[in-house]
Amino acid sequence: MRARGFVSLARASAQDLFDQRTAFGRLALVHVAMMAGDTLVTVSLAGSLFFSVSPTEAKGKVLLYLILTIAPFAVVSPVLGPLIDRSANGRRVLVALSAGVRATLCWLMAEQLNSLWLFPLAFLLLVASKLYVVTRGALVPEMARTDQFLEHAARVGDAGWPNEQVGDAPGYAGFNAQLTLLGTLMGLVAGVVGAAVLKSIGATSVLVLASLVYVGATVASARLRRPSPVVRDEVAGLSQVERDRNALQPFGDHDVSWGLAAASLMRFAVGFATFLLAFGLRRESAGLGWYALALGLSGVGSLVGLALVTRTRNALRESSLLTAALVATGVGAALASTHANLGAQVALAGWIGLCAAIAQPSFDAITQRAVPPGAQGRTFARFAVRQQLLWVVGALFPVAVAMSFVVGDRFLAFVCVAGALLYPLGRWRSTR
Repeated sequence: MRARGFVSLARASAQDLFDQRTAFGRLALVHVAMMAGDTLVTVSLAGSLFFSVSPTEAKGKVLLYLILTIAPFAVVSPVLGPLIDRSANGRRVLVALSAGVRATLCWLMAEQLNSLWLFPLAFLLLVASKLYVVTRGALVPEMARTDQFLEHAARVGDAGWPNEQVGDAPGYAGFNAQLTLLGTLMGLVAGVVGAAVLKSIGATSVLVLASLVYVGATVASARLRRPSPVVRDEVAGLSQVERDRNALQPFGDHDVSWGLAAASLMRFAVGFATFLLAFGLRRESAGLGWYALALGLSGVGSLVGLALVTRTRNALRESSLLTAALVATGVGAALASTHANLGAQVALAGWIGLCAAIAQPSFDAITQRAVPPGAQGRTFARFAVRQQLLWVVGALFPVAVAMSFVVGDRFLAFVCVAGALLYPLGRWRSTR
């Protein structure tokens, strides 16, 4: 099935999700459950760390939380990355471990929501969360190739598959877009449910609900299909020297190295815009309705961005999509800076959601295609560190320094447009 537009993408995603006979369908179910749990945790922590305290106290707690979001990668990258690569079957175990640990930690956090123990528990929760993020990046080509291998073998009796697609099956960009779409939709649903529970019962109940969702994710993770023998051979085929070389120097491919720079800059823009809007709305004493509208528009923007990725992925290179995402973000921020009102800022949130949904699946596809399967665990871990670091750096600016919407939007526009110019120039110089 060749997805054309959002309707086709949604139909293909739903078919894969509800068809649990395929390896990718089972991965999609796990991803949906994980995203629902993550959203519920976010809602609970936002209600307890941000909205329930004064703006000054909120700034201190948010700064501490941002620092905590970087720390888990100190564990994930050097320790867990090689573990992900060591065995293809071990990735399934790590996904289940990530879900099970988060189920336990959410239950404990519900009992310590108003104490200092919340922060070390949140740190451990983030470690488990980043473990899934990194493992999922390595699992997408594994699960997709397993399905493609079975389909191809049934059709032509050959024990192999093409690198990008078999028949009408989507390539890696298509699989990434499907997971992002399903995660976004489930995040919207879980956000509404979590907000209702938060308002009616409290943040503790939201964490208990998240714990139950992670239990379901643990059960779904146990059903992930084993990779085909060819995938296992690819993983085992890399020598330790080759694994180390790919782990320590994953930038040999200029598309990967410059794509990482562009995707990381997009993450910087998302972190900066998110907290610029959050503290700006608090400064304007805006009601919760504005926050809900911003989140809703961001989700809708993500869906539109995924539709564009799916429609254009066969016509445009991933590098072109990354450039377009940066240009569009810069232009959107420049336009918002000319209208210093809440409506323009909320609309910008939706626009950035659209641009980010174009950029991330495109970069994931570049990495999954260029990096050998046996080195993808370490590579995705290292890349995730850099992207998360840029997200936190972007978020720290409006948290640490009070700035108006006009100043923040102009700064964001300058950074993104400059990045959009440097990215293709850097790729061109590398090829020369």
